[in-house]
Amino acid sequence: MVKEKVCIYIDGSNFYNKLKKSGLIPNNKRFDYTNFVKNIVVQRDCVSKRYYIGIVSNFDNSAKSQLLVKDQQKFLSNLEKEGFDIKRGKILYDGGRIREKGVDVKIATDLIIGAVDNLYDTAVIISSDTDLIPAIRYIRYKKKKVEYIGFSSQPSIGMIANSDIRRLFTQKELENLFK
Repeated sequence: MVKEKVCIYIDGSNFYNKLKKSGLIPNNKRFDYTNFVKNIVVQRDCVSKRYYIGIVSNFDNSAKSQLLVKDQQKFLSNLEKEGFDIKRGKILYDGGRIREKGVDVKIATDLIIGAVDNLYDTAVIISSDTDLIPAIRYIRYKKKKVEYIGFSSQPSIGMIANSDIRRLFTQKELENLFK
């Protein structure tokens, strides 16, 4: 029997901000992305797991910026060791505001290319960013399934409405994924 092929698309900043907003990030623990993916994939065949993130820079030569760069590089290196493909965007420092650029476009492009190239049967999207809906509609038109992974406490109605499968993790389920 042929297993369903899934690709995992994690919008790193979106996901982290949802975790942070829910108050779920305990001190001195890190989120276990590998177990998280295993919880999602279950008995399907995970052909790709991708983590999208804006890359921080030491824009002001401060110790704080240097530490942020070092911590992010260590985090991303650990994800790569766990088999994640890191897709890098940019961080713009705009008059005290920090903005991530290019990440949504990379996710949308990869979703479409994956559908066209028949990389997956189901795209698992871990993002509540409704900017992805046009790409989602296209891949559904191409007869691929979309699975939205979100938070039960903060679901994206737009993502729910535009997905075939929805899984909203409870706070308790997420708490068990920190190590």
